[in-house]
Amino acid sequence: MFDSIFSSSEMVSYAASDILICTAVSLLLGLVIAVIFHIRREGSRGFKISMMILPVLVQAVIMMVNGNLGTSVAVLGAFSLVRFRSVPGSSKEICGVFFAMAVGLATAMGCIGFACLLTAIVGALLLGGETVFSMLASEEKVLRITIPENLDYTTVFDEIFEMYTQKAQLERVKTTNLGSMFELSYCVQLKGNVSEKEMIDKIRCKNGNLTVICGRETESGTL
Repeated sequence: MFDSIFSSSEMVSYAASDILICTAVSLLLGLVIAVIFHIRREGSRGFKISMMILPVLVQAVIMMVNGNLGTSVAVLGAFSLVRFRSVPGSSKEICGVFFAMAVGLATAMGCIGFACLLTAIVGALLLGGETVFSMLASEEKVLRITIPENLDYTTVFDEIFEMYTQKAQLERVKTTNLGSMFELSYCVQLKGNVSEKEMIDKIRCKNGNLTVICGRETESGTL
């Protein structure tokens, strides 16, 4: 199942039928990867199209190199230029790029069975892993409170947190509005069957009805 479809003699000169088989499998597995990211609602449309095409491109590059040292150096330089022209992405997008490249490498070596198995395993982890971890992880949120500079933030919200949260940890204090205000960032875990709106209303009474933000923090650091 995991053996290459190429024989030792074919590693120097590929048969046309083998190239077509590998290209077809690369396109099919690239489409599967794109569908997985579409189901997860990750990345833009262009990113998903790139995931579909990337295994074929990697396969073509590896087949063209084929043990040639000079070509390998040229390919390395080309990939370096592409790296500095690319836009930084999220950790999930970077994982998707490596996923597609690994599939392309497997098909370029003729390991069709391994490429299919790799796609199935990693695809299942991408689809089900986040759901599993969200079920196991506690429901923690980021709470950001803006207060005037003359308000002592060390204990002012303790009574509210004791009433509505199981955990409330101050993570960061930041000055805003030319130093006339503080922005407090808490990591909180709400108690079961409590009203988040009631907690925010009580906080607003304490901070003079200034900005209060409560939600989950994204990878970019925004709520």
